[in-house]
Amino acid sequence: MNVVLAPSILAANFSRLGEDIKILAKNGIKALHLDIMDGHFVPNITFGPDQIKDFSTVVPTMELDVHLMVSDADALLERLAAAGVNSVTVHAEACGHLYRTLMKIKDLGMKTGVALNPATPFTQLLYVAEAGILDKVLVMTVEPGFGGQAYIPMSTRKIESLAGWRREFGFDFVIQVDGGITIDNVEMVVKAGASDIVIGSSIFKNNQMDKNIKAFADRLKLDLMEEK
Repeated sequence: MNVVLAPSILAANFSRLGEDIKILAKNGIKALHLDIMDGHFVPNITFGPDQIKDFSTVVPTMELDVHLMVSDADALLERLAAAGVNSVTVHAEACGHLYRTLMKIKDLGMKTGVALNPATPFTQLLYVAEAGILDKVLVMTVEPGFGGQAYIPMSTRKIESLAGWRREFGFDFVIQVDGGITIDNVEMVVKAGASDIVIGSSIFKNNQMDKNIKAFADRLKLDLMEEK
């Protein structure tokens, strides 16, 4: 299983964001996780498509993985595609017409993802998975909307169950995890079945990104520079 480390830009130092992104790239990071919040679906407000377009100019080769924590995902999709975004994850809880939203993401040339809050069952994704329009399932391992939360223990069983369900039905979506991932639990979530690991504070803490990325790569036995 190929494991991807996707640093969450929300935890970066925004006064030196361009420099931080270049440091990530230098250390073999190939994907940026970008959380868009609208102050409605979740209480906080972050950034939008215009800022993401600026991010893409710093390291054009990086994958831009957007997680929409918003009430009206459809309103942003065309602007995200124009900004150079590679994949968009929407919340099952916020999409009244999930099939239509995922089809629109596909039609705009981006990969699709669906995020599930900690208490949301993954079985409601059966039909979009059967339709072949689901590229990623994001298991939220904290409640969405705030950084720095602790990993919710029941998440491990949910990841394991989702991986088993994927195997049982022969689906090929990627399992992504986001929230409270640290050097102490990252191995556990990978063993449970996750392969796309969003990491925030634990990557950017103490402005020691080189050291922190290496610690995660060593723990998971990844050669990020070779994969680069």
